[in-house]
Amino acid sequence: MRRRWSLVALLAVFALIVAACGDDEGETTTSAAQTTTTAAEETTTTAAGEAFTIGMILVGPQNDHGWSQAHYDAGVYLQEQLGVELIVLDSVNTADRPETTVDQVVTQMVDQGADLIFATSDDMKDGILLGAEQHPEVPMIWSSGDSAWPEAGEAYRPDLTNLGNTMGKMEYGKMIAGCAAALTSETGQLGYLGPLINAETLRLASSVYLGAKYCWENLRTAEATGSATGAATGAPVGGGLAFRVDWIGFWFNIPGVTLDPTQVANDFFDSGIDVVISGIDTTEGLVVAGQRAAAGEAVWAIPYDYRGACDEAPEVCLGVPYFNWGPAYKRIVESVMDGTFEASFEWFGPDWADLNNVDTSGVGFINGPALSAGNAELLGQFIAGLADGSINLFTGPLNYQDGTPFLADGEVATDVQIWFMQQLLEGMEGASSAG
Repeated sequence: MRRRWSLVALLAVFALIVAACGDDEGETTTSAAQTTTTAAEETTTTAAGEAFTIGMILVGPQNDHGWSQAHYDAGVYLQEQLGVELIVLDSVNTADRPETTVDQVVTQMVDQGADLIFATSDDMKDGILLGAEQHPEVPMIWSSGDSAWPEAGEAYRPDLTNLGNTMGKMEYGKMIAGCAAALTSETGQLGYLGPLINAETLRLASSVYLGAKYCWENLRTAEATGSATGAATGAPVGGGLAFRVDWIGFWFNIPGVTLDPTQVANDFFDSGIDVVISGIDTTEGLVVAGQRAAAGEAVWAIPYDYRGACDEAPEVCLGVPYFNWGPAYKRIVESVMDGTFEASFEWFGPDWADLNNVDTSGVGFINGPALSAGNAELLGQFIAGLADGSINLFTGPLNYQDGTPFLADGEVATDVQIWFMQQLLEGMEGASSAG
């Protein structure tokens, strides 16, 4: 009897095991199917309940009061607006991190769960192209790049379907900066503190010059400036405008590698220049102007990149043209989240209806405390002309620095012509190539 009950018990246990195995097999099949679906979704979106993670690679310190801080603040904006998580590595450049490459950082961020990666400097070109090749399933953005632009010629990489580009039309902000400088200058001598030389920096320096030249010749008056020189009849004050560009060699100071921007700014002022406009990522030009103004000199400066940059020396700051990456970055993140991301090229402009709206305007200009009320009014007229199209400074005739034509008489520049400028413009003093 005991043996028979044992046999019955064994059969019952066996039946339970078979049933359990059958249940496990069904669960495994269902789980596998769900995992496949999730994996497929994660190439474009994030599974329910998981935080969307952004990786951000900065070329300089995240608190540089310039370019890198503007990007970092956009990341914070995304946290506030969309609840994303943020992975940041700053100072990714050959001087601060000589053994770290951008593609290595991309891989590390992917391993940390990044759903989208922003490489935020033109200097990161080779590394982000390689990183995009190595991780084709992860959407990436090369800010300031043109790899996703068919009109970019040899730079176009249609094979990198996960790498898009975004950039602000800072040409407008730089024109406004040039205008503010020309309206304020008492000597008619302006200095531009440039980083390295490439198509981007050539077109931005040239934009400053065009804005300065227009306002010097068309808006600057004795009444507005309070100058003792020139006629009080609305005619331009003073003679020709002098505009000098000195390049330091990189986006910010690297001791022993670049020129010292503090020294370059002092050289500008020593030569008779009274307004320094910055094109580098940091605020040395403004700081030097503040120091010299404190010693009794009539000098001013215009920093760059970051809306709070005037805080370094407000008493000499005429204003700041700045990038507001938040709106563009938000559009990109939302496209990845909802599965509509495409590797496209975007060159976004200001919101002319509300130039400094943090939610809508990709490029802005904040008037500085040192800009006079009269000049602020004139600057507003200039901005209104840019906004309605009645002022288009990229209209010919314009020649390059060596006299070769850039734009024929009456020719309006295309985006391609502006993006790929080859030299500084005629009338500007300074190098057009690194050679």
